[in-house]
Amino acid sequence: MTLFRLAISVLIALSTIAAAQAKTVWVDDKLYLPVRSGAGSQYRIIENAVPSGTRLEVIETSSSGYTRIRTPKGTDGWVSSQYLTDTPIAADRLESVTNQLEQTKSELSSLKAQLSEVSSERDTLSSAESELSTRTQELQQELQRIKSIASDSINLERRNRELLEENQKIRNDLEILTAENERLEASKESDFMLVGAGLVLGGVFLALIIPLLKPSKKTDNWV
Repeated sequence: MTLFRLAISVLIALSTIAAAQAKTVWVDDKLYLPVRSGAGSQYRIIENAVPSGTRLEVIETSSSGYTRIRTPKGTDGWVSSQYLTDTPIAADRLESVTNQLEQTKSELSSLKAQLSEVSSERDTLSSAESELSTRTQELQQELQRIKSIASDSINLERRNRELLEENQKIRNDLEILTAENERLEASKESDFMLVGAGLVLGGVFLALIIPLLKPSKKTDNWV
């Protein structure tokens, strides 16, 4: 039975040591902790004045209130468990939080700069969009004006074609009237010639007839 209990105790001790090896502790606030060669204040100090906040590697713990640790210098010794804590000291936590705060401020400043840059780009894009919108309206107005001019040009071309057709018709009518006038002039000259010839013939005829129509004088010769 004694051997069985001893075996159980050994297993428990080994389990405790195995669990302690995966654990990390820190020297508590405002202390300079001596590292001793054994688990008690009677053992000699092998590393003096380990400051608060020093990270220590746990090797094993004992029921005497001491913990076997390894310091950053590689010293393997025992320290009083009451001065150890499972979390970093407040000063270290404060420093960590301060560093995180500074990092956060830096990131915030960077984000503000990026936001300012994005806002500037947005304003630039907005201005460009406004200019493009204005230019689009101007182009639409210009297109409308061109369409109006093109429509007027089509109307003018159609009107010009109509005027040309009317002009050609007038020319044709003028040519017809000119030809008719020439014909009438020629007919008038012919009539004048016929009238003149008739008058001449009438005069000749009268000249021949009138002497014949005069009475002849009888002459009586009385001797």
